[in-house]
Amino acid sequence: MNDMRILERDVTTNTIKFAGRDVHVFYGETEAIKGIDVDIEDNTVTAFIGPSGCGKSTFLRCLNRMNDTIDVCRVTGNITLDGEDIYDSKVDPVQLRAKVGMVFQKPNPFPKSIYDNIAYGPRIHGLAKTKADLDEIVEKSLRRGAIWNEVKDRLHAPGTGLSGGQQQRLCIARAIATEPEVLLMDEPCSALDPIATAQVEELIDELRANYSVVIVTHSMQQAARVSQKTAFFHLGDLVEFGATNEIFTNPKDPRTEAYITGRIG
Repeated sequence: MNDMRILERDVTTNTIKFAGRDVHVFYGETEAIKGIDVDIEDNTVTAFIGPSGCGKSTFLRCLNRMNDTIDVCRVTGNITLDGEDIYDSKVDPVQLRAKVGMVFQKPNPFPKSIYDNIAYGPRIHGLAKTKADLDEIVEKSLRRGAIWNEVKDRLHAPGTGLSGGQQQRLCIARAIATEPEVLLMDEPCSALDPIATAQVEELIDELRANYSVVIVTHSMQQAARVSQKTAFFHLGDLVEFGATNEIFTNPKDPRTEAYITGRIG
């Protein structure tokens, strides 16, 4: 079996969701992202690949202002979501993160019931007027997270009692419960076994019908399987960005080719 198979999927141009222009990120005096330009499309899975420490997770965290939580971090340049500057002083980062959901490397369910894990976001953002509304959001989110059938009879059991793969799908369901427009995923399968990884990858492919999905992955095979667009980062630079099949079969930059063939990494 060839793990580097690239699924031929529709890569027609979609609406631009995020646009980054001349984005720099500094940790103190250290420049981690060096003036990159990128457009991220709606209804598309975009993969960020590159060696450890190349800036891919740092840039991902710019998209929902998670870097705001790091005192020494400074972001310059321009990043827009649907044409609006997300770093404008009028933008509330909490509201932004309701629109731009995040799934982390390690499954991190809240120490609450499965139901309350999903209901937490809709409650604090006032998305449900009644208990029936909340029940509907919980079921819809768990269905979209491809885990409803496994948990529907134990919604009041703790989320931490699920298997690792189930916990990650619960976290994906929790992220989409606030009806975000974008899902950011920071190496969402790195702590999972191959079967759970396959389930999450299948889910990612389904989710792009409703969301723009951006995934950081250390696995080139995963990027080839799940994404339509791929961005290759190296030493803080965005070296190359384009259709996944082009990046993997006909890279334009010798650094991209060297990474894909294993000569740098």
